[in-house]
Amino acid sequence: MTASPSLLTMVVGFILLLGPLILIHELGHYLVGRMFGIKADAFSIGFGKEVAGFTDRRGTRWKLSALPLGGYVQFAGDMNAASTPASDVGLTAEERDQTFHCKPLWQRALVVLAGPMINLVCAVLIFAAFNLAYGRMVALPEVLEFTKDSPAQAAGMRVGDRIVAVGGNRIVDFSDIPEQVVPYPGQTIPFAVEREGRTIVIPVKIGLHVETDRFGNEARLGRIGIGGGNARVISVGPAEALGLGVQQSLGIMKMMATGIGQIVEGERSMKELGGPIKIAKYSGEQLTLGWAQFVGFAALISINLAFINLLPIPGLDGGHLAFYAAEAVRRKPLDVRSQEWAVRTGVALVLTLMLIVTINDLASLPIFGG
Repeated sequence: MTASPSLLTMVVGFILLLGPLILIHELGHYLVGRMFGIKADAFSIGFGKEVAGFTDRRGTRWKLSALPLGGYVQFAGDMNAASTPASDVGLTAEERDQTFHCKPLWQRALVVLAGPMINLVCAVLIFAAFNLAYGRMVALPEVLEFTKDSPAQAAGMRVGDRIVAVGGNRIVDFSDIPEQVVPYPGQTIPFAVEREGRTIVIPVKIGLHVETDRFGNEARLGRIGIGGGNARVISVGPAEALGLGVQQSLGIMKMMATGIGQIVEGERSMKELGGPIKIAKYSGEQLTLGWAQFVGFAALISINLAFINLLPIPGLDGGHLAFYAAEAVRRKPLDVRSQEWAVRTGVALVLTLMLIVTINDLASLPIFGG
């Protein structure tokens, strides 16, 4: 087992990871806002008290703030960093035209959507670059061997079976199988296999495998105990590399959604959630393994940021998009007081979740016996 990285390495890894990802997220909001003529009053990396900053010729205050756990763009017309609408009483027509909340609904929606989307695009480009540099591995989805105590073999699968579908999802390559198996330990899923010219369906109870990496981090994964073969690496062109990057990113988002759903339903423990301390720990670990591993981890966190921000929780980007969906149906926006209380509730929910994951992180540290 490899020793954990030093505290300094964790801090450096955390800054190198989250700093650029938060920056591009907020730049997405800012640049699309500027495209529509919206004035930005503040652009902050971090929350709370300003540590350093400057004001540009457009009147935007660019700053670093004390709590480096996110960032925000405060547009003209925003009451606060959560983009609660402020009163436009006393503004000139020109000033009102530069405010965020006076813009058409579709423009506001695009400004809000730009942040998560640029995080997703960042991950897609990283995966595309890896695909272009290293190629992709292909193998027929045929069962060539079983591991000891294989759930698939116990369910009746045989060597030579070709898996064509898992849970109703078509399987083309052996690499398609993990996405349908890994997130579902303990669940019984139907596998459609071709055997001797006919297709049969075999229900397989997914086994639980606790995987430990070189740093001692554990993960609960679904396994069915089969091995394929005749795998080969093939080169891909730019277009295919980009298409694969999109598939890989969306596949990871789907697994994240599945994991959150399992936690809500009680199938997984809240202890599997991690917060800033765990991200810092993993950042330092990946940094010690090399830049390729660190950049790959950055792609995962970028997808995570996009996914979390798209959740329909007031105060997050997804909450604003939910407000706009309601506005589109009602043909008028929610009143300012309703939005303000919704945002307060959403922020309280996010802070509660942050407290839970921070307790999880602290409990997992060796000093507390984790």
